[in-house]
Amino acid sequence: MAESTILMVDDEAEITQLMSIYFNNEGFKLLKALNGLEALEILRNHPVDLIVLDWMMPEMDGLQACMKIRETNSIPIIMLSAKSQDIDKISGLSIGADDYLTKPFNPLELIARIKSQLRRVNQFNTPPAGANEIHIENVTINIASHTVTVDREEVKLAPREFALLQMLAVNRGMVLSMDRIYEEVWNEPFMQSKNSVMVHIRKLREKIERNPREPQIIKTVWGIGYKIENDPKPRGE
Repeated sequence: MAESTILMVDDEAEITQLMSIYFNNEGFKLLKALNGLEALEILRNHPVDLIVLDWMMPEMDGLQACMKIRETNSIPIIMLSAKSQDIDKISGLSIGADDYLTKPFNPLELIARIKSQLRRVNQFNTPPAGANEIHIENVTINIASHTVTVDREEVKLAPREFALLQMLAVNRGMVLSMDRIYEEVWNEPFMQSKNSVMVHIRKLREKIERNPREPQIIKTVWGIGYKIENDPKPRGE
């Protein structure tokens, strides 16, 4: 984690300058961009472990940049915004952000959220022994390469979407409550964050289900949470 590279995209130089002090203290390498277009150019030329992305910027704003990044990249994204309404947070999560922090923010909280995202990515990139691939109907989850294919075509999942799918797949047949999902995937206390879980489940279904409105893989257990059914027969039998 000490060698992680953070790309901070914000047109407010004071915020970037302040955070550079905290990033330096944590041993992070910091790359800076003033807008979404600069961020995309940096991503084409430099390896980045996490993006801190402001919503309101000139040239290309954070929402546009996030959607563009998600076309090809599953890197963790933490969105910053002065917009504090629930609908704004849901919008940010819906288009691909993994976390959302309202301005003004505590720099130490942002650092904690960055560490949480990096820790989660490292955790779910480490495959359990003997379980490099999980097959569920027409979906294949490769734990080692952190990839998912549907009908043999690779689909791009955000890190949190992959972590969520992996958690459900590893615990097939078990109903996982929203609070357990949130605490394990988000790596923080639940605190009534149902919307975050529901948004990510919906996005995940849109990518892996043949008919997201009638999901056959990720089942809702009303009032409790979600599950993936046990396969009646092991693959290949």
